[in-house]
Amino acid sequence: MIPAVSLDAYAAAREHAGLVDRPDRGRIVVSGADRASFLQGLLTNDVVALKAGQGCYAAYLTAQGRMIADLDVYELGDVMLLVLPRDVKDVVIAKLDQVIFSEDVQLGDVTDTFAQMAVIGPESASLVARVLGVAVETLGAMADHGNLRTSWPASPSLDAARDGGTGGSVIVTRAAGTGEPGFDLHVESARGGELRRALIEAGAAEVDADTAEAIRIEAGVPLFHRDMDEETIPLEAGIESRAVSFSKGCYVGQEVIIRVLHRGHGRVARRLVGLRFQGDVVPPAGARIRAGDREIGEVTSSTRSPSLQAPIALGYVHRDFVEPGTKVTVEGAQAEVVTLPFVPEREKQN
Repeated sequence: MIPAVSLDAYAAAREHAGLVDRPDRGRIVVSGADRASFLQGLLTNDVVALKAGQGCYAAYLTAQGRMIADLDVYELGDVMLLVLPRDVKDVVIAKLDQVIFSEDVQLGDVTDTFAQMAVIGPESASLVARVLGVAVETLGAMADHGNLRTSWPASPSLDAARDGGTGGSVIVTRAAGTGEPGFDLHVESARGGELRRALIEAGAAEVDADTAEAIRIEAGVPLFHRDMDEETIPLEAGIESRAVSFSKGCYVGQEVIIRVLHRGHGRVARRLVGLRFQGDVVPPAGARIRAGDREIGEVTSSTRSPSLQAPIALGYVHRDFVEPGTKVTVEGAQAEVVTLPFVPEREKQN
């Protein structure tokens, strides 16, 4: 189904502050003295280098280099918080649990403990700072995947969450995967509605799921089980610059990644690209991409871009057709391969 974009919500998120509910995210707490070294051997990024308040984006791969999940890793100081697609959360917990032997590592499913919402847009820092009572300079100084814990309102800590308990703090992280700069807020589920109302009263405009999807696609951010799945190698989705460390030690699936990069010179059979269309028809996910009479791939995500006033899509094409400017057709509609993101950062901040 093609996203129906609300122009008012879109303008709020791009120009002021928008509130995006994130019920599709799952959360796992990893505790114990060996948590970082344990995850270091499993995830693609350098998690052992993280200090309190830092985080990173990573992938969890099979030995064949295929994705089990992509995830955001946050070192909170006493535990690590993994935020990942909710529909693969149980699989990831089960696989992690299977490889815990003598390590001091404990896993906790805190998906239902928290409600998660994102405040995105150029005014997100000032709005979140007002609501949570945090210095705007503190939020503004947070690096990519930075994080902090604060109380809202003043109440007990969420430290008990690792044991399945509840509390009254908010974990604030740099927004990940939304396509627009901002902050994810993780709050005790029972207080999620209260915090949501406070953010709206402070000026955050509600951004519906279809509009949030359009913002994500404009930014060229792939979504697991939409633009990536269990058959995807990270290099095909183009996430290696963000998700893969090329200087860390061994991790599951590394051999495949290195082989493709060093022996194959980074050439994979297909790659995720951006497509900009002529006309007004937005192609559905699954639509076949053709070059002449040859079928070369398929669309994975699509929308009508409010910024470009044109249909756009993400899709996989054969490696011979990834160059920007390549002409293709999708269900009879003319399209061109373009460089991602569709909407440059400077346009987002107007």
